[in-house]
Amino acid sequence: MSSENLPQSPAQEPRKPRVAVVFGGRSSEHAISVVTAGAVLRAIDREKYDVLPIGITTDGRWALTADEPDRMAIADRTLPSVEDLAESTEGGVVLSVDPGNREVVLSEPGSVPKALGEVDVVFPMLHGPYGEDGTLQGLLELSGVPYVGSGVLASAVGQDKEYMKRVFISFGLPVGPYEVIRPREWENDPSAARKKIVDFAGEHGWPLFIKPARGGSSMGITKVGDLSGLDEAIEEAQRHDPKILVESLLRGREIECGVLEFEDGPRASVPAEIPPVTSHDFYDFEAKYIDSAAGLVPAPLTEEQTAEVRRLAVEAFDAASCEGLVRADFFLLDSGEFVINEINTMPGFTPISMYPRMWQETGVSYPELVDRLIQAALRRPTGLR
Repeated sequence: MSSENLPQSPAQEPRKPRVAVVFGGRSSEHAISVVTAGAVLRAIDREKYDVLPIGITTDGRWALTADEPDRMAIADRTLPSVEDLAESTEGGVVLSVDPGNREVVLSEPGSVPKALGEVDVVFPMLHGPYGEDGTLQGLLELSGVPYVGSGVLASAVGQDKEYMKRVFISFGLPVGPYEVIRPREWENDPSAARKKIVDFAGEHGWPLFIKPARGGSSMGITKVGDLSGLDEAIEEAQRHDPKILVESLLRGREIECGVLEFEDGPRASVPAEIPPVTSHDFYDFEAKYIDSAAGLVPAPLTEEQTAEVRRLAVEAFDAASCEGLVRADFFLLDSGEFVINEINTMPGFTPISMYPRMWQETGVSYPELVDRLIQAALRRPTGLR
């Protein structure tokens, strides 16, 4: 009997790549991570990818959540949380650390563990410690699961502003004056730590910005005009991080630039400008996420200035060994020099966030941006590279 007369089994369609969108987390940026993930979930092409939303609660429990982006937005100035979205208040989602097994399992008390299927790539929409700082990236490396964004080292460097600046200085990138107060300094001898800050102010002038060294979303930052507000500012910063960064006021314009990994390497977007916010003392958390302060995209710069800030953004991306994406923040000083303030290895993706707006203006739509990031992660192996 010829093979063409044998009964043929129906051809199986190739399985769509499965994307686990992980969000929330234990940091003070939990709510913004939820908002960001909602926007990404809304943008992922469901004809091209299967999606598994996984939220991490504020106490660190991994939970299966509803795939309902509309419930993940800021509503009436109220911030969302994973606790509100979790399908169960007990048990949790478990990702295997066996690199040969990418299956995700839901484990609940009194029930047989339920397999949720394999995951092909993780989109880690976490901001701040316990997610953006290399910790989650290390877990995914152990699990052998590809993921969007930078690896362990670049994520850690991008989270710790002290070491970020040290890396930039070593690569010859322009960095503004700063000082660091470590936890032991403040605990053992607050007078000496206070004098260190006052001496810094004596050299660079007041006001100063007191901020968490490993924070984001402008949380915990205080602008201090003199010594009288210093202790309160340090206390506020230490609610987010025991290590404190002190920066002088740089007089100039705030310019941002996005970097995205393409097949042929990283490219920079058109830059944006954050204009002075008259209703806030600086571009703080409420200005960014609650009152929706508008940035100018593209920034009103000369061709030479635009080319320079785009070049510096890609250099910063490479200096920190970043992958996937970065938002690089600069000051354009009154002298005409660009100074890099920081990079963000997982910038916000909320509807008003600057990173997607800059790429939209550059010609990459929001859905295409999300797709490019997923595809870049699928191309990149885990492990040493």
